[in-house]
Amino acid sequence: MRTTLLLSLLALWACNSSSSEQAPSEETPPPAETGPPPRVGYPTIGSIEVLDPALNTLLPPGAEIEVLAYGFQWAEGPVWVEPGGYLLFSDIPANAVYRWDEGKPARIYLKPSGYTGTAERGGEMGANALLLDQQGRLVLCQHGDRRLAYMDAPLNEPQAVFVTLADKWQGKRFNSPNDAAFHSSGAIYFTDPPYGLEKQERDPAREIPFQGVYRLLPDGTVELLIRDLTRPNGIAFSPDENTLYVANSDPKRAVIMAYEVDEDGKPRNGRVLRDFTDLVGKEPGLPDGMKVNKGGILFATAPGGVWVLSPEGKALGVIRTTHATANCAFGNGGRMLYMTASSYLLRVPLKG
Repeated sequence: MRTTLLLSLLALWACNSSSSEQAPSEETPPPAETGPPPRVGYPTIGSIEVLDPALNTLLPPGAEIEVLAYGFQWAEGPVWVEPGGYLLFSDIPANAVYRWDEGKPARIYLKPSGYTGTAERGGEMGANALLLDQQGRLVLCQHGDRRLAYMDAPLNEPQAVFVTLADKWQGKRFNSPNDAAFHSSGAIYFTDPPYGLEKQERDPAREIPFQGVYRLLPDGTVELLIRDLTRPNGIAFSPDENTLYVANSDPKRAVIMAYEVDEDGKPRNGRVLRDFTDLVGKEPGLPDGMKVNKGGILFATAPGGVWVLSPEGKALGVIRTTHATANCAFGNGGRMLYMTASSYLLRVPLKG
């Protein structure tokens, strides 16, 4: 049963900017978990399942999942801004990027974030994944504008002014760039499923008849790398960049793929690292965003929450958020894992 104290805590950290800026979820806040109180007083949710003792080398004893904010339509694309010590993340249907600082409510940082047109439209129109490039600029996978772009303004003075990095392949507009990863060469590897199109693969504005994985080279050239995945989504490199991981968020083939990366930076010899298809419908979520730590361990969203996987695909544990989990990001110098899960912004401590 909810208590007055819990509701007060949730009200303190919930992002209730205004009804005109977002449509809060109809879900009620989660009840507090039993056991030790949260590290800094945040409510907790879910559980952590240990499947291999190696997980204990990654998460501290008694680690809990903290609820930092809630009430979003579909939270996605978190990125930690180390110089300022804050987190940015997307709310895609709200066409907004939010900022979260320790101990403060989440607040709108950038709006619009992914669709800058004037015609009314619905669907997943905002920015999805957010990244910081080598110049410290905010790079956005913009669903509504169907492009990769960067914000042409300082991080501490955000403005909805964008410069296109790539919006076409062979003269055809992308579906809706979804997630991206930087390579040490300066290239950006990104996925292009149809989720940002109002009618997805049946949208009449669609120009590319497949869902691809692409590479944007520093000189502006766009190369198609993979075209046989039905819903390419999350993407990440191993620390040595010899392996490219791509999540496929198709309920009929819910897998995480691992590709060898050749000397030209192109993926080949793809193999299924982990197959989650049997869990679809039994656990909330699909393979989506992922991050890889310095030791090569994957923190990959999939049915049930965030799965912690070895480079060989062995499951070490599951961070069970109790909600469909979209993406995650390391923060606080690697001592925290931030997670966007449905209408929630969550966090779990890591051993730095």
